[in-house]
Amino acid sequence: MDKYVKDSYTEQVQILTLSRLNGYNRLFGGMLMAWIDVVAAVVARRHSGRNVTTAVVDTLQFEGPARANDTIVLTGKITYVGRTSMEIKVETYVEELSGTKTKINTAYVVMVAIDENERPVEVDGLILETEEEKREWEDAKRRNDLRKARRKEKY
Repeated sequence: MDKYVKDSYTEQVQILTLSRLNGYNRLFGGMLMAWIDVVAAVVARRHSGRNVTTAVVDTLQFEGPARANDTIVLTGKITYVGRTSMEIKVETYVEELSGTKTKINTAYVVMVAIDENERPVEVDGLILETEEEKREWEDAKRRNDLRKARRKEKY
């Protein structure tokens, strides 16, 4: 059964504590990568109704810092589905006490749905409702085509 983008939308919120900072008193990038991976997995699990595994981190673009005691908001939404794979866009924001959000990271993660034997399994299709969702799908399709071309070049 095909699903809507909104069906798997996910948010995660963190308050940045000292244990998650690097030597420059900013958010440690590896910590953010772990949070991104979790958000992407939840989106993919909600869409597929299956366990998932990370196949590709296609883009991970740092756009700004986060500092101690900042509120960090990660949002995840599905942008594309293939036969067994799903591309998830995860955006990360610093949220001020006023509620104003500043984007600090954008990541695209490809997850693959797996069965109980850890083999890839087909996923539901995606129903696109808005112009933004359609644009995201087209952009994701181009990234998917580029990933396929890179894999072919490798072998």
